[in-house]
Parts: sequence; structure tokens; C-alpha cells
Amino acid sequence: MGHRQADVIIGGGGIAGLSLAAAIRQALGRDARVVVCDPTFGAFKGTGKASAIAAGPRRMLETLGAWQGMGERAQPIRDMIVSDSRAADAVRPVYLNFAGEIEPGEPFAHMIMNDELVLSLEAVCRDLGVECVAAAVKDFAVERGRAVVRLEDGGTHGASLVVAADGARSRLRDLAGIRQIGWSYGQSGIVATIGHEREHNGRAEEHFLPAGPFAILPLSGRRSSIVWTERNADADALVSLDKADFLRELERRFGHHLGALDLLDAPRAWRLGLYVSRSFIADRFALIGDAAHLIHPIAGQGVNLGLRDVAALAECVVEAMRLGLDAGDAEALERYQQARRFDTVTTAGMMEALNRLFSNDIPPLRLMRDLGLGIVDRLPDLKRFFMREAAGIMGAAPRLLRGETL
Repeated sequence: MGHRQADVIIGGGGIAGLSLAAAIRQALGRDARVVVCDPTFGAFKGTGKASAIAAGPRRMLETLGAWQGMGERAQPIRDMIVSDSRAADAVRPVYLNFAGEIEPGEPFAHMIMNDELVLSLEAVCRDLGVECVAAAVKDFAVERGRAVVRLEDGGTHGASLVVAADGARSRLRDLAGIRQIGWSYGQSGIVATIGHEREHNGRAEEHFLPAGPFAILPLSGRRSSIVWTERNADADALVSLDKADFLRELERRFGHHLGALDLLDAPRAWRLGLYVSRSFIADRFALIGDAAHLIHPIAGQGVNLGLRDVAALAECVVEAMRLGLDAGDAEALERYQQARRFDTVTTAGMMEALNRLFSNDIPPLRLMRDLGLGIVDRLPDLKRFFMREAAGIMGAAPRLLRGETL
């Protein structure tokens, strides 16, 4: 047919897409031709976003060789506090405090700038022989038992499996005819990097305010990332303020415990919603990451949920190919979907419940939730369960999340 042939073509060169490419290629080497297509290859993304990489996904990134280059740029979260108050309250009582170790010497999570992790993963992929093509996927179709993928630069590839890792507004998901269920929250998450006078000592803070959660997440050095939830119109007004006015509004919510604040990059507002794809697979096609699901950032689980997709799909694809089947084997893809649907729906439901429970100022609800937080804080076994669940290492976790090679 004249098409270049591949085993797996991944549309989207973000954290999820690159991690999947690295995992498959590391396991199978020359026996798997893996291509990642993204028009932004070689260009610094500059998103300003940071992520809390939980212990399980961090083990996977370390196994793939992508974490070792992070060094001091990865900030361990040593503990986390949760408060419930109004922005004007002089005192914010702490209702819940999590110690930061999932195992002795292993932090629950690390904070890292997304752009830095993407650059590390790009380097790993190139070292492993993954083909990185600086072009977007234009369309694809399944013909005679293989996918034919057409790129924006005019190139075409045949593939056993096409994977959509192209984000929440996935073009590939639409091309596959997969619909989503969900809704907008009418909220936006304001993201910015903040400098401060004092050391944060690795503490993460989640303040539940009436408009939505306000998170302070420690970065390396005297820096923190904020994820500040407001109603859409208020968020748009806040990010349009000049620096001095924005900092004044920020200080009302951030507090003064870390000293004088500085704004290190331009704040950006991202619309928030809950969206889950009706199916994670189609004929010779799979969804991972934000293309499969988008959840509230209330507990920082979005990137981790995508990396759990990666660990499950990589395991299913590698096992199929080692049995002599192809990467798009229907039974292997069905195993992937079964492995991920329950976790995704459960996590999405928890984030939905937390957001609705805390994004209000109704006195009876405030009393109920604060009592609940206080009870959890007094039950160390329950807190440990929640931490291990969020870390992605509960139950029969995929091998990569346990730090094992495929």
C-alpha cells in the first residue's frame, strides 16, 4: 500500500503519550516500531503547569529512565494539610493532616513542572529509538485489519494500534466516533508559579473556600504552584488584573505564613469540568490521559490517572505482542478497558463529590464535612488507605506502577 508500517502510533507528545511510547519500546526494543506525532516537538511548551506525581507513577517514570534527570527540580511533598474556611477568616483551622511518606523514605508525591518532565521523556524516547514526528495526525481509518494514519505534513503510516493522547479536546477521539458524558463546572482553575520569602518545607496546603479549593503546592526552592478555583467570570477578571492587584487578591487567600509573595509567571485560567469517554477503545484504537477523562484538580489526580492508563495499556500491548499477536489485538484492548474503567469512574466520582461538598458556604454542609475531616484525621489506618489509593499502588497494580519492568 505504500504506507510506512508501525506497531503503535500515538497522537500527542505530552506526559501520557511519551510515557506509553517509552514503556512499549523499553519492553520490546526493535521488535516494536513506535511513532509519536505532535506538532510541538522541539519547542518549549511554556504551559506554567505543575503536577503532583504520586508514588506509583513516579516508580514507573523511574523505571523508564525519565525521573533520574529530574534531580533537585522534583520537590518531595513531605506533608499536606486540609482546611475549610472563608477567605476573610483570620484563622484557618486544620482539619486533616497527612504525613508525606507512602513507604519509609518514599514520599507520597513529588511536584514537578510539566514542561521539564516532557523534555526528560522526549530525551528518553529518542534514546530508546521511538520515532518522534513533528506533525499532528490529520485523520485515520481502519482498512483491511490495519489503521491507516494520515499526518498534517502529508505523510501516511500503517499501524496495528492508534492511541489518542492528544488532550481533553481530542481530535482523534472525535475521529473514532467516541462520545463523552460529563458537564462543565462553571469554574476555572487559575494556575501560577509563586515565589515566597520563607521555606515551604515541602508542605502542600488545600484550603476549601466557598468559591472552590485553593491549593498551594511546593516546588523546588522558595517557590510554590497555586491552583485557585473560582467561578469563570471571577477567574477571567482575576487573571486580567495587573501584577500588584493580582498579588493583593492572592494574599487574601494564600495568607502570610510564607512571607512576601512574588508572581513568577503570568497566571492562566483553565475551564474545569468532569468528562469521561463512553468507551476507552474502538477498533485498533485506544484513549489515554485527558483524551479519555478529565476530572477536577481538587486532589491533583489528573496526570496520575493518565499515567495509570499508560501502565495498564503498555502491559496489555506488550503481553499481546510477546504472544505473537499484534498491538491492536481486540482482546488485549478489552482487557485495558476493563482495567481502567472502574478506577476512572470511581476517581471521577470522588472528585465530583468533594467539589460539590466543599464549593459552597452552606452551614449544615460545612459542619458535616468538617466533622468528617476531623474523624478521618483521627484514624491513621484510614488515612494510610487513602494515601496508598491516591498513590496508585493499591491492589493488583500494573507492574510499572510497582517499579517493575515489563
